[in-house]
Amino acid sequence: MNFPNIINIQKFSVHDGDGIRTTIFFKGCSLNCLWCHNPESQSFAPELLYNAERCSGCARCVEVCPQHGIREVNGQFLADRSKCDACGTCAEFCINNAREVCGKTYSVRELVKEVEKDQMFYEQSGGGVTLSGGEVMLQNPDYIESLVKQLHRKGFHIAIDTCGFAPWSNYEKILPYVDVFLYDIKLMDPARHKKYMGKDNTLILENLKKLSEAGAKINLRLPMVTPVNTGDQDIQDIISFLKRNNIHIVKTNLLPYHNTGSHKYEKLGEEYKGITFERPSNERLNQISQQFIDAGFSDVKIGG
Repeated sequence: MNFPNIINIQKFSVHDGDGIRTTIFFKGCSLNCLWCHNPESQSFAPELLYNAERCSGCARCVEVCPQHGIREVNGQFLADRSKCDACGTCAEFCINNAREVCGKTYSVRELVKEVEKDQMFYEQSGGGVTLSGGEVMLQNPDYIESLVKQLHRKGFHIAIDTCGFAPWSNYEKILPYVDVFLYDIKLMDPARHKKYMGKDNTLILENLKKLSEAGAKINLRLPMVTPVNTGDQDIQDIISFLKRNNIHIVKTNLLPYHNTGSHKYEKLGEEYKGITFERPSNERLNQISQQFIDAGFSDVKIGG
């Protein structure tokens, strides 16, 4: 079986579903949201991260790189991304941990064993396991089905954090074993969605309708980014879509924009494109919350 890459197994998470949870972040996503706070999760392949602030300039990485792909530029030792295969040799020889490989494979059995370590906390808090990303629903569907089956068999509460941009067949395979879908919606307009997320939203909205029709429990998660989607019409369009298609939503989370992941772009040798985005004011967030409540969505929360 083809094992997907994982960037992090986060213990004691409290923002990715109910209770204390273990959140597993899979690597790879087809969207390219301009404000993405986990840019290292976009590519499906392992990647080299370089923290220039930790670098002492010893140049050992240049000497040991099998691909001869590291060169000094203005005092920084940068990898040529066209040559780097993320083998990790430079990271092994870096005495200051300025270099690291992002992306590690686990078998299903290994992941289940990691999850079992925190079983006591799930039972005490009503928590469980959240599969996130990147986009978990774009990973090997047989792997994900096997994983959720085993977690379900052991009685763990399972949440899937998804942007919705994945084949419907992947969702169908795991429906019997998933307790809740944490489903992201950003914009209704397909052209603007493509502008900010790299893809239009046709597949995302179709999958949301199908999940609702299948009786899945859905917690809606709305990243709130000014000026992208916090206008009155943006919110009304989302509400109208949900009402028109009779989408059954259990909980709505308004997630205010933050730029805490912007420093990661430099580690990847990329530029952060979200510098013009802002967090909506508390007053505006409360207004948006009230719009949902007035439309009949009773459980609305600002934050994760």
